[in-house]
Amino acid sequence: MSDNLETENSFEDLVDAALAQDYNKANEIFGAAITAKQNDILDQEKVKVAGQIFNGEEDEDVEDDDEDAEDLVDDNSDQEDTDSDDTDEDTEEDNSTEVEK
Repeated sequence: MSDNLETENSFEDLVDAALAQDYNKANEIFGAAITAKQNDILDQEKVKVAGQIFNGEEDEDVEDDDEDAEDLVDDNSDQEDTDSDDTDEDTEEDNSTEVEK
């Protein structure tokens, strides 16, 4: 609970510094907050990997990672289709502008 309170205070300080246009202090507070979050996540991963290696625990995220990878491939395919549609529209607009001149 103490960590949550510290995080809330650090973000309040971040906003206060940004509003006061003290960007150097805001950047320092942001960097510290992000570093703390990254360290927490890394510690959780270390515990999970140690459990897998030494206790024979199974990796639950393997299935999730595979599904996420498939979603990314699907998302990229959709994006390419959208991009090509936008390009066609831009070309049509350019042609209509040239005709008007």
